[in-house]
Amino acid sequence: MAKGLFPRAWVKKSFYFQARISFVRVKYLFLSWLAVLVGSWVLYGQYSTYTELCRGHECKTAICDKYKRGMIDGSACSSLCDKETLSMGRCLSTLPNNQVYTGSWGDLEGIIRCRLGDAGPYELGEEPEPRREAPVFDTPTRGTSVEKFREMVSNHLKSKLGDQANLASLVSQILFVADGNKDGRVSLPEARSTWALLQMDEVLLGLLLQDHGHTPRLLGFCGDLYMTEVVPYGPLYGLALPWPLVSWVPGGVQRSMDQWFTPSWPRKAKISMGLLELVEDLFHGTYGSFLICDLAAAHFGYTERHELRLTDTRAVVAEDEFRRAMRSRRCETDADCVYGVDCRTSCDAALRRCREEAERPNLAKACGTLKDYLLRGAPAGLGEELERQLYACMALGGDPAGGQMNMEHSLILNNLKALLWRQISHTKDS
Repeated sequence: MAKGLFPRAWVKKSFYFQARISFVRVKYLFLSWLAVLVGSWVLYGQYSTYTELCRGHECKTAICDKYKRGMIDGSACSSLCDKETLSMGRCLSTLPNNQVYTGSWGDLEGIIRCRLGDAGPYELGEEPEPRREAPVFDTPTRGTSVEKFREMVSNHLKSKLGDQANLASLVSQILFVADGNKDGRVSLPEARSTWALLQMDEVLLGLLLQDHGHTPRLLGFCGDLYMTEVVPYGPLYGLALPWPLVSWVPGGVQRSMDQWFTPSWPRKAKISMGLLELVEDLFHGTYGSFLICDLAAAHFGYTERHELRLTDTRAVVAEDEFRRAMRSRRCETDADCVYGVDCRTSCDAALRRCREEAERPNLAKACGTLKDYLLRGAPAGLGEELERQLYACMALGGDPAGGQMNMEHSLILNNLKALLWRQISHTKDS
């Protein structure tokens, strides 16, 4: 009896064991299939995103076609299209119509930017860039004299900057840049390239600020493709997280992480001095006043000598242009009166129009950006005074262009710069 039961129990156990193995195999087979499916979907999404965002070959083809047809010319055209010594490297684009690549031009390293026409549907991120027609490069027209082109440039600058006293010198500077081959004259193809560049506010502002060392230097151009010098360190602080991770990391955690990845305090002080000097030059500068409408760390970087650079001039707007935009904007509440990210005015409830005076000057917003950056790791004995001055700076408000506010603005700026300079003037970082 016992002998008969043993084989039956063994068979039963063996069947149960085999069934369990089969279940585990099916389970792992299903999980493997699911992992392959998800991985393939992610890879396809990444590839689709890359091919949609990174269209540098189209940019080069379009530009070189117009160059070889004699429509455009510029200091970089021959190197890009004939000699092929100017080449695109890693894709940095975040919008399909605005192509951004690392680039090399002989011994020079830089950033290449180029605009494309209609990119079709696009769903990555918050909002796609507005559709734009491909530039035709037909301005100025054939027969336009250099003097007429000078007048066109002058009128364009007046429309952007207002009637400034020093516009004539800026026009001369732009015509010097336009002469790409430096033969002493601006040809029609060179003029068309220059005109296309001037339609992009970020290029114009870059030219305005590069003489003070605030923006990367323009190295060359061809049509509306241009190359600027590379800024080796960026953003201003923290890590540039890949876009899939940004939404997963809480804001508070990200702000704490940002302060972990910064240079030593004396070097932070030198970089901060650069930001304060930028604010100073934008406040009643050579070509009028400007507002910084997005002080995000991602718009700034610094060099190996810890000199600040504004890497995205789209964050800056001429005050005249800002006032015109606000005057024409209808509103119901103050929330309707925001330009860019953080240039705000208030709503006139009676007229239902936005007021034209910015509520906070550049300096107040800059000090808000620098507060955590400078206070973390500040030398003993400096923290309390530095914090007091930063909070006084952040409290600035109203229109800094008139009277008492103008004086207070200058006083706070000079005191803060002097405080930082005393701390680093005796170090090698100065």
